[in-house]
Amino acid sequence: MSATLLAAPAAEPLSLAEAKAYLRVEHDADDAVIGALIVAARTQVEALTRRALISQTWRFVYDAWPADGCVRLKMGPMQSVVALRVYNESGAAHAQDVESLVLDKAALVIAAPPFALPLPGRSTAGIELDLRLGFGDSAGSVPETLRLALRMLVAHWYENRGLVAIGQSVAMMPSSVNALIASYRVPAL
Repeated sequence: MSATLLAAPAAEPLSLAEAKAYLRVEHDADDAVIGALIVAARTQVEALTRRALISQTWRFVYDAWPADGCVRLKMGPMQSVVALRVYNESGAAHAQDVESLVLDKAALVIAAPPFALPLPGRSTAGIELDLRLGFGDSAGSVPETLRLALRMLVAHWYENRGLVAIGQSVAMMPSSVNALIASYRVPAL
């Protein structure tokens, strides 16, 4: 299985104004740096938790259907199935009815009776599943604990963005941030 981001979030879960207020920065000279740190912090938290914070669309590619007909996602939270395509022997994609799929959003499982799933005609990348993931479309839909983790990570990187003296190390991820995101991690089984 591979995953590809099709549509990035339309907004960040932390605004530039919120980040600047948390950092106590009153000038505009570092706006570009702070904006880049917000994006980097979001992608870092998303990678570590395996959760999309703001709504985004991903494509998951599979070689074959699982034997039990249940696709178990390694990312969440799941909002909806956008599209499902199965490729035939000649490489042509055939759209499938997504309404026939059963979504267990809490367990991150997409299920269908195995006999109802069309078999792909090619052995590699025969199934494409496009999903909308995320807590919601706005920063307010992201759990406040994760937003706090973003603020803390942006602050840590902002304060330690200069050169590091020889013999010193700056932890990439403060333990307080790890503690905040721990309960939101999706286990990779």
